[in-house]
Amino acid sequence: MELIQDYEQQYAVQTAEITAQIGRIAVASGADRNKLISDIDRQLEESQELLEQIGLEIRDIPQNSRAAYTSRLNCYQAEWKRLQQEFTNAKVARSKGGYDSAVDDFDEIGIQEDQKRRLLDNTERLERTSNYLNDAYRISVETEQIGTQVLSDLNQQRETIQRSRGRLRETDADLGRSSRILNSMILRAMREKFILVAVVVAIFLVLIFSIYFSIS
Repeated sequence: MELIQDYEQQYAVQTAEITAQIGRIAVASGADRNKLISDIDRQLEESQELLEQIGLEIRDIPQNSRAAYTSRLNCYQAEWKRLQQEFTNAKVARSKGGYDSAVDDFDEIGIQEDQKRRLLDNTERLERTSNYLNDAYRISVETEQIGTQVLSDLNQQRETIQRSRGRLRETDADLGRSSRILNSMILRAMREKFILVAVVVAIFLVLIFSIYFSIS
């Protein structure tokens, strides 16, 4: 999971840089603009590779934590698509609007205002992205905490069940011993009863014989 968190941090830094560079497309020109576009293309590819690495790592984590990380990955992918669309829009808007290098010579104040506006827009976009990532991280942490609590409860329930099972085994053993003792007592009582009956019969016979011989 630490590797996933490292990828996430790299992704956050890279998307923030991409967002700032997209805002500079409108005020760049010539070779600088081409280099800026090339850098953004490269960073978009690298950030996409980071998302793919995160996806691969998620497959190897325990099932109980996979849902939270998958949700975060979906948020990152949605953010990546939004950045890609903003990048495309910035290039198209600049192409449609055209560019006249003379404007830089005769309207420097306008460019400064435009740069200020772009910087403000980028700052707001960065804040939204940061808040979005923080919310996703908070949700994942809460989900992980809930999962940990559920596992703890399940472990406690399992221990309770195991203790109850142990008590049932002990009770069953006690019942077995009690049953054997009771059967032994019954057999002993039956033997004693049989002996008693035999003694009574023997005494009765002795009395009969005694009376018979005394009469005769």
